[in-house]
Amino acid sequence: MLRKEKVEARLKRKKRIRKKVFGTQEKPRLCVYKSLKNIYAQLIDDEKGITITGVSTLNKEIKDQIKSGGNVEAAKKVGEVIGKKAIELGIKKVVFDRNGFKYHGRIKAVGEGAREAGLLF
Repeated sequence: MLRKEKVEARLKRKKRIRKKVFGTQEKPRLCVYKSLKNIYAQLIDDEKGITITGVSTLNKEIKDQIKSGGNVEAAKKVGEVIGKKAIELGIKKVVFDRNGFKYHGRIKAVGEGAREAGLLF
């Protein structure tokens, strides 16, 4: 499968998922994106169209604690930090948006890290 075809297939899955997944102020969307070197997570309120908070492996607090931004350990750390930030903001429930990626590996690690921090989804 060519790179272009792979990306197009993911974007097709993303569209299909986004039809059903919608974030509100009380229950925002936890959107996860992964690149080869880093992983990113955001809490998004789709009603207002704003990002409430975001975390990535590029943040100083996480970057100091990990060796590489593109592995499962880093992804789990991102999940834990986004979960803690959400709890501080008074958010307990979220809708998980895997962004067209399989719920496996680094995406799963972000989800598990957020659950361990106290988020429900």
